[in-house]
Amino acid sequence: MKITFLTPGTGSYYCGACMRDNALANALIQAGHEAELLPMYLPLMLDEESEGLADDVPIFFGGINIFLQQKFSLFRHTPEWMDRLLNKPNLLRSAAKRSHMTSAREHGAMTFEMLELDSDRFRKELNKLYSWINDSGVPDVFILSTSLMAGFAQKIKSQWGVPVVCCFQGEDAFLDSLPDEYRERCWNLMAKRCEDADVLLAPSRSYANVMEDRLKLSSGTISVQPNGINLEGYSHRSDFPDTPVIGYLARMCEIKGLLLLVDAFIYLRKSLGQENCKLRIAGAMTAGDVALVDSLKAKLETENLSSDVEWLPNLPRDEKIAFLQSLSLFSVPVVYEEAFGLYILEAMAASVPVVQPHTSSFPEITEKTGGGLCVEINDATSLAKAWHGLLEDPDKIRRMGEQGRLGVEKFYSLQAMSSQFINVVDSLVRSPAS
Repeated sequence: MKITFLTPGTGSYYCGACMRDNALANALIQAGHEAELLPMYLPLMLDEESEGLADDVPIFFGGINIFLQQKFSLFRHTPEWMDRLLNKPNLLRSAAKRSHMTSAREHGAMTFEMLELDSDRFRKELNKLYSWINDSGVPDVFILSTSLMAGFAQKIKSQWGVPVVCCFQGEDAFLDSLPDEYRERCWNLMAKRCEDADVLLAPSRSYANVMEDRLKLSSGTISVQPNGINLEGYSHRSDFPDTPVIGYLARMCEIKGLLLLVDAFIYLRKSLGQENCKLRIAGAMTAGDVALVDSLKAKLETENLSSDVEWLPNLPRDEKIAFLQSLSLFSVPVVYEEAFGLYILEAMAASVPVVQPHTSSFPEITEKTGGGLCVEINDATSLAKAWHGLLEDPDKIRRMGEQGRLGVEKFYSLQAMSSQFINVVDSLVRSPAS
């Protein structure tokens, strides 16, 4: 079976959705299928090698090109050599670092137009995509990595008549951040465009429920396809650091709970007696996150805790695994409806127990694996007290760490993810209705 993923890149920082698509494509290839990744908008930032990303594959609907085509009709007719120049990966990466190319606040009109995907406005870009796929071979099924790309479903089905799977990856937070004049319009249009897909998939039942409610879909319309990770490089461990270390691995922004995390660490150190505990913060940091990070560093300096907090932005895979294996506990106390949270699988794979909010997908994952606690986090104090309770019970930390590792192996490995995914697309391809 040939499976093609249309996957939006970020250009300048590691993205869980990109890494999930790449891991799944690799697993499908290893299982004997043909899978390819077609990068959309910006280059993909991946933390491991990709068997599905060809060296000569271009970036489709390049971010600079479609921005110019949206603003100036002249750029809808520019020659191919100019488009190739504007789509150079290094140029796109540089632009992504210096601007807000993935920011909802800056791209209300673009989000709407990409859901609408008017043929006249984007005919040149659509033709490039059509030409590449015709030359490389039409797949048996297309995967749209995010429902923000649902506008492509109808175009694909009209062009080739093959089934389309549309995935959900945390779109609600992005759509809710759109400017007022576009927010409701984009929600309504996305609901309409999702009707064109043959299958809708979410990584957790909790997020499926959220999106069914927001899109006004019948219960059960969205099926669940849990994420999985590549366990290569992770190892079981029984030893934990002599000095307790709390860890965080996610984008360094407020909605991921970074402010809450730092305040909880201060309370843990100053009020709960964990005077030797350290904090290590890793993950993506964009230009838009620098102001928050700088303010938190200043707060830690005021509390005389700067030397006990380490900041590690944009770690590659091998350094990320080493980082996780240095931790005692792990938390990303998000303050929104997280679709999944690949980072807690990564922590559990390193035998590190997680302490997460009792919301979103986290109860599903921790109950299935036994690899952590989900607690009601009303403020920084409640999070710090949850950490303190576990740090006072090293045996429980070790048991949870081992259970989490075994749970990820059983339920959230690449093999588990790809096996379930193959069942979904195989039945779809074989179905006479498709």
